[in-house]
Amino acid sequence: MKKRVLLLFLIAFVCTLQSQRIDPLRTRDFEAQEIWVDSIMNNMSIDEKIGQMFMVQAYSNLDEEHAIFISELITKHHVGNLIFMQGTPEKQAVLNNRYQALSKVPLMIGFDGEWGLDMRLKNTYKFPWNMTLGAIKNDSLVKEFGEHLGKHCKRLGIHINFAPVVDVNVNPENPIIGNRSFGESKENVTQKAIAFTHGMQKYGVMANAKHFPGHGDTAADSHHTLPLLNFDKARLDSIELYPYSKVFDAGIGSVMTAHLNIPSLEPNGTLPTSLSKNVVTNLLQQELGFNGLIITDGLNMKGATNYATSAEINLSAIQAGNDLLLIPQNVPASIRIIKQALALKTLSEERINKSVRKILKAKYWMGLNNYKPIEISGLQEDLNTIEDELLHRKLLKNAITLIKDSDQNIPLGNLEYKKIAYVKLGDDSGDHFVNMLKNYTKVEVISDNNLDGLLTKLKSYNQVIIGFHKSNKHPWKSYRFKNKELVWLQEIARNKKVILDVFASPYSLLQVKTFVNIEAIIVSYQNSKLAQELSAQMIFGAFKAQGKLPVSIGEEFKVGHGLQSYSLSRLEYTIPEEAQVSSKKLALIDKLADTILEEKMAPGFQVLVARKGKVIFQKSYGYHTANEVRKVRNSDMYDLASLTKILASLPLIMKAEEEQKIRLSASLQDILPSFKNSNKGAVSVKEILSHYGRLKAWIPFYKGAQDSFSGKNSSKFYRKKRNSKFNIEVAENLYISKFYKDSIYKYIREADQREKNGYKYSDLGYYLFKEALENTYHKPLNKLVNQKFYNSLGANRMTYLPLAKFNKSEIVPSEKDDYFRNQLLHGHVHDMGAAMLGGVGGHAGLFANANDVAKIMQMYLQKGFYGGRRYLKPETIGKFNTRYFSEKKVRRGLGFDKPQLNPKVKATCGCVSDESFGHSGFTGTYTWADPKSEIVYVFLSNRVYPHMNNTGLIKTNMRTKIQQVIQDAIID
Repeated sequence: MKKRVLLLFLIAFVCTLQSQRIDPLRTRDFEAQEIWVDSIMNNMSIDEKIGQMFMVQAYSNLDEEHAIFISELITKHHVGNLIFMQGTPEKQAVLNNRYQALSKVPLMIGFDGEWGLDMRLKNTYKFPWNMTLGAIKNDSLVKEFGEHLGKHCKRLGIHINFAPVVDVNVNPENPIIGNRSFGESKENVTQKAIAFTHGMQKYGVMANAKHFPGHGDTAADSHHTLPLLNFDKARLDSIELYPYSKVFDAGIGSVMTAHLNIPSLEPNGTLPTSLSKNVVTNLLQQELGFNGLIITDGLNMKGATNYATSAEINLSAIQAGNDLLLIPQNVPASIRIIKQALALKTLSEERINKSVRKILKAKYWMGLNNYKPIEISGLQEDLNTIEDELLHRKLLKNAITLIKDSDQNIPLGNLEYKKIAYVKLGDDSGDHFVNMLKNYTKVEVISDNNLDGLLTKLKSYNQVIIGFHKSNKHPWKSYRFKNKELVWLQEIARNKKVILDVFASPYSLLQVKTFVNIEAIIVSYQNSKLAQELSAQMIFGAFKAQGKLPVSIGEEFKVGHGLQSYSLSRLEYTIPEEAQVSSKKLALIDKLADTILEEKMAPGFQVLVARKGKVIFQKSYGYHTANEVRKVRNSDMYDLASLTKILASLPLIMKAEEEQKIRLSASLQDILPSFKNSNKGAVSVKEILSHYGRLKAWIPFYKGAQDSFSGKNSSKFYRKKRNSKFNIEVAENLYISKFYKDSIYKYIREADQREKNGYKYSDLGYYLFKEALENTYHKPLNKLVNQKFYNSLGANRMTYLPLAKFNKSEIVPSEKDDYFRNQLLHGHVHDMGAAMLGGVGGHAGLFANANDVAKIMQMYLQKGFYGGRRYLKPETIGKFNTRYFSEKKVRRGLGFDKPQLNPKVKATCGCVSDESFGHSGFTGTYTWADPKSEIVYVFLSNRVYPHMNNTGLIKTNMRTKIQQVIQDAIID
């Protein structure tokens, strides 16, 4: 007896606690709220009160007839609330203002925006689905998402957003929840829902927990039928009801009742839970103590409409305990049947008053006591902000989940040993993924209609990346593999090292019978452009993977599982604001670009800007030539001219200096004994690198091989066809004697030294460094720099002799040479001396795109470290980035150009730090890095087209004007 009394006492105590649950509709100025509610309630007719309980659907993509229909519902039937459906934000705002002006009491505007306004409206922002957010460990990011959505709703005059979905999706076959759920962990679902709620309600937009009492373990869609949940109360308490109880405690303002058949809660099998007093009143209000706004799910859904007539359904919803009827059908008939029920005493006015009072309290909470029309101007910009994209990137970076990495292959390192192929599975595009992969190294797309053919094509590759791409249009799209794809996946994995990246629901992996042969598996959740780009960056170590599975993949990978990869300090690709740079200010580059093209300073060019290790601006402008046939692409390669000095020769000299094979104090005769007893023998390496060695600026070697009378290339030295003696290719169908190289070095050795000490820029020292490096390492310069730097850096589009590796269409032509080679130089080096050395010079000969130039410059900026590898010691970078003859007015470091000492000389914009360094090139190229601002800037052009006398780019200082724009765009 005592035990029974104690039990009854505990039950009563719990019920008392639940009845004392906070009132989420109550505001801080409670007295003012009550006065406002009373003032309206006291002047309402019964028809007006009933009208407050309807939330009808309105469209902004329909005609005027629909607008008139909605207007009449407001004026004739006193409908107090609208839920906007499909359309555009501008049209919705216009209609919103129109409808609000008709209503005696401000309308509450509802909206279905689970992943953003994009769920219903065109041209609005689309954030990730809940399943993606469920993979994020840091709940504060989900709160931030709620804040952004709250701002968007507030700006568009939306007062209640029907989100978050708090259903625990424990059934992988669930046809309607799935990606809309935060996952299968009730704790994770709860924490994410609370974070989202707090974020959105912070901005005065009410959140809505749906679909009560839990739609996560259904196998049917309540839009089409009445789903069955055949679980006992204990099971419902432990899983389905768990998050609701917690979000109620956290202060969520409203809840949505679902159309479900749950026998343990409602014995009438034909009565949906949304219309059940046992569920809505007894369970939700009395047992769980919820005091907020109770709203039905859409009453146009088959889960409800199959029960009775529209009017009867709406009456039953009120009798069950719902406050607000969502998308009621046949409003006039519903009003009549509700009034009949009042007359028959099957419904009381007190019951109506209770709900209407709650609705008005909610309207006060939403700020509708001070209603203002929506400002149309600037709406599009406010709903699609830079801050939205920054958050989107942050969410996806934290969600991408590495669930298997048996060989610790992620991130991909040792690129010099990798030959990578990409294979697409799925029925959607993976282009953004592939394009981003190619930013890091050479990746070839391999496809075939036949499996055997595909496997044959893959034989020469030692790493295969398989992207599984499914539609990202909405979360209900199929995520399943085709049977053929499952077979192909296993066969490829059986033969090759495979990284599988899933751009779809993690549930898709339930179809994979075995993961034994798949070395690495990544879940990227969605096939959006941004998800594809970020996942590719993670694979190469631009940032680390840190997501956790929100659902289990059978017994193999349990919920919460996720491996953490690491960063390799490779370039990341993002928007300017993520590196604290203004995109609006950077847009001034486009205006300067227009000037360059209009005034024909160059037919086309590339501009790349990186800050803090992030590429924030990467554009190509114009065409390859004035013919305007082929547009410049980011992947296209330019003749770098003198940038070769700091991108090829200098890193090798640094490495040789570290290895004590070439000392800075060494004389020229020390590193090249053939210069012993010459007038240059005593000149030091340091002096040559600083352009302080009294060397001539240049020697026109090509003229020495021309006939002195005709000015044409001498047949003594040249042939149009290659043979054993004339085997050095100078240009297309032009070969020079293999012995002429000796003449070039003889010219340099015997050339007069400048009599005057001081700074004089000279190419000649780099001819000599080439010889010294090749003698030291017993390997040609082009192969040497590939081996020690480019291959492992992933700089596969930086090369000497590009025609040996790339199609002409990928190489931008330089000059129409009418003085030496007498042809358009297309893939052959512009510099005459480098051409006579077969295209490989220490001073010129290198071709690249801006992206690969940036990799070397970023390596320098990171003090010799990049891609998980140390190429050079920090002290080496510091040593070479130092002026040693500044007292002699030499601005140069060792190899690197430095900011001007004389303000009249425009080496830079004058806006960079003294720690900065870089170089310019004759063909119209320029690159600069600044350790202080952490900026890397690359400008590549063929300003020498059609002729090298085209000097407008230089005279107008366009390259350094762009540098000024970049510096001015820094926010911090």
